[in-house]
Amino acid sequence: MIQRPFLLDVSRLVWRSWSARLATGIDRVCYAYLDHFSNRAQAVVQYRGVARVLAPEQSDKLFAALRLPDSRFKARLAALLPQVMVGSSSQIDGRGTFYINVGHTDIDLARLLDWTRRSNVKPIYLIHDLIPLTHSEFCRVEAIERHRGRVMNALFSAAGVIANSQATAAELESFGRHHGIPLPPILSAWLAGAELASPQVVPFKTGKHFICVGTIEGRKNHFMLLKIWQRLVSRLGPGAPKLVLIGQNGAEAGHVQNLLDRGNGLRDHVEILSRCPDEELGQWIRSARALLLPSFAEGFGLPVVEALSLGTPVIASDLPCFREIGQGIPTLLDPLDAIAWERMILSFLDHSPERSRQLRMLKSYQRPTWQGHFAAVEDWLEQLKAMPRSFGAVPHRPQDVPRPPLRQGVVGSIGGLQESRQASAFD
Repeated sequence: MIQRPFLLDVSRLVWRSWSARLATGIDRVCYAYLDHFSNRAQAVVQYRGVARVLAPEQSDKLFAALRLPDSRFKARLAALLPQVMVGSSSQIDGRGTFYINVGHTDIDLARLLDWTRRSNVKPIYLIHDLIPLTHSEFCRVEAIERHRGRVMNALFSAAGVIANSQATAAELESFGRHHGIPLPPILSAWLAGAELASPQVVPFKTGKHFICVGTIEGRKNHFMLLKIWQRLVSRLGPGAPKLVLIGQNGAEAGHVQNLLDRGNGLRDHVEILSRCPDEELGQWIRSARALLLPSFAEGFGLPVVEALSLGTPVIASDLPCFREIGQGIPTLLDPLDAIAWERMILSFLDHSPERSRQLRMLKSYQRPTWQGHFAAVEDWLEQLKAMPRSFGAVPHRPQDVPRPPLRQGVVGSIGGLQESRQASAFD
């Protein structure tokens, strides 16, 4: 049954294509791993910890289907389903094969960990952040419990854990020490942004505008930006710059829409794009005066990498991950200091010394690449092959946490992630 050196969990991508939901940062990472490992991997598709491993031929067909436009995915998956069911199994002897799960998919469930034990595979997990644990005030109770389970189970059971930054790796190590968990090998490997529009693309003729990219939710601090824009509109009138918010609604997004609905001239100067193709996203970023990221917490920050790669200055919160990946270029401010943010935004409307400094430094910016990421991952996996896989303790088993009911249908029947809950940036 196991004929290839890797097992790649694509459950999150199956659910994303099935729901046609806009790809998040985590989804982009899943696609990068699909592109890199698909020719050497068999697909794993699971639902609520019940996993099935597809044979190589069916794996290749599913991998190809996941690269189709969302409008064509459902029909293709329905056509694949009979042969997938015949050519897949939930009981295997993995003989130490690496099982790679980079989408946080059901790592919190003991059933998945039990499956990895029975199947004799070496789990490799990528942890994108610890935000629900370090900044729980921005998360739903069930999201906090689920993520606690993910992190604890990953540390207890993984053959190795990949962190997207040194900042995330440090938080993982601190969490493990605090809970007395023996740490598995942890690799810190920067992520690469999407291949967006090149600098040669003619930018939109929108006048002076700023852009903020990311799921619209409480921890992203959009509310502060909107309050700043209220003051800018009051002071500058029609000459106020435009603010473009690109992202889909997440947890606690209602306050943004409520503020826009109150009027105060904001609607003429603030635009929300819940769906934005990469070609258009690149144009918005490239033509902006700056990317604004006033988040209270982040694990990495792909929009920072994407903006710097396109030569666009960045004003962001003073967070460890931004200090790490920004290479000294972004202007970093306290996310609670609205006055400092307003002053800096106003100064970026012109050729301020700080904006000029960034533009000079951007000429020598060394962007992270997927080639560099996977070179580090492949070398690390080679080292792990010689190490025995062991589990530290009994996996975390969350109690009294409501779980979505099993939903029937094409995706549910093969273990896809057709969940009833709304996805969040942490899922």
